[in-house]
Amino acid sequence: MADERKHKHHEHLGVLGTATAGAYALHEKHEKKKDPEHAHRHKLKERIGTAVGLGACCYGFLKHHKKKEDKKKAKEKKKKAKSHEKKHHNLF
Repeated sequence: MADERKHKHHEHLGVLGTATAGAYALHEKHEKKKDPEHAHRHKLKERIGTAVGLGACCYGFLKHHKKKEDKKKAKEKKKKAKSHEKKHHNLF
């Protein structure tokens, strides 16, 4: 259960990182048009922001699937433990 919460928290951090990096890339794209003298520098920063956004998106996606796997394993473990309980039979 703790791993599931940890993965969910990291998934949200990945989404937040994606949004932040995307906003940064858009800002640099705007600066590139606004400041043609340093356009190359802004273009590089825009590409870096895009790459970081993609990495954060992949990280969030990975954690989403890890969370689903942990949930499935916990459900199977609970089902298996329940099937191995002793069953009492009434004879009368």
